[in-house]
Amino acid sequence: MGLFGSSAKVYRPAPEVDLGPGSGELYISPNVKAPRVAGLLVKIFVWVLEMPIVGWVLLYILKKDNLINKLVSEAEIPEPPLFTSTHRWEDTPEQNVSLTKPGLSPAERVREAVDCLPTRLESTLAADAPQSSLKRWTIMDFSRAYSSGETTPVQVAKRFLAAVKESSGPTMNMAFFISCNPEDVLKQAEESTLRYQTGTPLSVMDGVLVAVKDEIDCLPYPTTGGTRWLGKARPCEADAACVAQLRACGAVLAGKTNMHELGAGTSGINPHHGSARNPYNVGKVAGGSSSGSAAVVCAGLCPVALGVDGGGSVRMPAALCGVVGFKPTAGRLSNAGVLPLNWTVGMAGILAGTVEDAVVAYSAIVDQSQPSYLRPELNLPMLTSTPSISNVRLAKYGKWFNDSSEDIRTCCDKALQTLRAQYGWETLDVTVPEIEEMRLAHYVTIGSECTASLAKYLDKLKRSEIGWDVRVALAVYGSFSSRAYLNSQRLRNRQMFFHKEIFKTADVIVSPMTGVTAYTLQDDALNSGELDYINGAALIRYSIAGNFLGLPAITVMVGQDKGGLPIGLQFIGRPWSEATLLHIAFAMQEACSKNHRKPVVFYDLLKKD
Repeated sequence: MGLFGSSAKVYRPAPEVDLGPGSGELYISPNVKAPRVAGLLVKIFVWVLEMPIVGWVLLYILKKDNLINKLVSEAEIPEPPLFTSTHRWEDTPEQNVSLTKPGLSPAERVREAVDCLPTRLESTLAADAPQSSLKRWTIMDFSRAYSSGETTPVQVAKRFLAAVKESSGPTMNMAFFISCNPEDVLKQAEESTLRYQTGTPLSVMDGVLVAVKDEIDCLPYPTTGGTRWLGKARPCEADAACVAQLRACGAVLAGKTNMHELGAGTSGINPHHGSARNPYNVGKVAGGSSSGSAAVVCAGLCPVALGVDGGGSVRMPAALCGVVGFKPTAGRLSNAGVLPLNWTVGMAGILAGTVEDAVVAYSAIVDQSQPSYLRPELNLPMLTSTPSISNVRLAKYGKWFNDSSEDIRTCCDKALQTLRAQYGWETLDVTVPEIEEMRLAHYVTIGSECTASLAKYLDKLKRSEIGWDVRVALAVYGSFSSRAYLNSQRLRNRQMFFHKEIFKTADVIVSPMTGVTAYTLQDDALNSGELDYINGAALIRYSIAGNFLGLPAITVMVGQDKGGLPIGLQFIGRPWSEATLLHIAFAMQEACSKNHRKPVVFYDLLKKD
């Protein structure tokens, strides 16, 4: 019993829970009880929350009302805790893949990835397309244009810098970047141009612009994590591992993209660096926390960007901005040089305009430095043969799948019907138990880890240096007890068991990526941030398993709502099954991309129109 008499949940042993379609397991839609608060109201709320005794009581009531105490902190859970979501090497059979040789350099892996791509002609993208339809230039398009002499990396870099300047001005105020150094961008582009002129490009990524979330070290920039203080407290001394691999492929690192401060929110609203806006509708949020990375890819400024995914922070903004968001299995990419905000749930991820570009970028940044017994060798999907893949089984939990807006539900159902009609892939009805319990356990975990990782900085920091909404988040994070954290890891153990059981009969779990499309960016939140836990819970509803359980997951755009805002469909895979996910996402892209509309804010850096 809690302080105010709330009864805690008593869990049955995981093997006794029915995972079949007729299971009597109760589905709990996120029971968020909190009004939207911004502007002066959020400041008043923070002042009360930070008061001695009164603030503690308020925090307890908030957690009680939102079921954290009942379902997590005070619950009785039979399983022992599982503290990390790492997965042992298992021989997962995958169809139509190319096994890369161990010990290849990033550029050599990229060359192998190129051999897996389908041949695309520029005319295929542009022929007879309405002016309003979406046409994205891929990494291969840029590489061909550079190799043919049609344009150069320097010319593209200059167009890019002009677009950044225009979009950052007071008229548009898109706030894509926190830092972008024109001299550094041009210097990289000049070096790339020289390599093309001498016939020695490092890879097809040579001269291709790649943006980096400001949670990942990339010289010559400080890494701020969306704050105005962390870059000074923690100097950036070297490229992160994934950035160094891209640089070794000749990519032009385009700058540090905007993000929700400390990754502590789902909207991308940042009072310090401006709030990244959605290129499909500049009055809407881009999503968080990798807001700028999703927005720059959506707007055509870069075919690829890096993000960090701790609670859907790559996949969620990707869905809201209509691009591909890809989070590999935990441990597949190195976290060296990524801010350690949450050790057991966060990792780098890829945002790309197309699945093909996600494959190329993935091949470049995969971590093959670990022994093979810790992770399997790299399979790349042979997208040239995706249509021949058979017997794919997609697990769908109807109650969870349908807990989304009508437009999303209808669009995602239609997309699944298309896969079934074109490929004969089977949809299996299953139950994924304790979805809300998992969301709350992940929240306790990511919050506890964030507080612990930042403690040495926060203890010396003035509160006024932190955004108002993030101060609320940090207060809540710091209130979680050791019992709450341990119980969260017990719930992680249960969910790992449930998902492994489902993957015995299914290849992937399918769901919408978000419960709502991008919502309105309101003026009162621009300087204070906002507390909008109802929309936040809807955005994160389908994200958690990828992070909490370390599973690979990908989202791809499958349509748009009545207001023209993108809708994403997500596929969650078995550990180490990235190639299968990329195959499925490519099939989905090919089936749905013909009618995608172009964003309102969109730049054509190859100038082929």
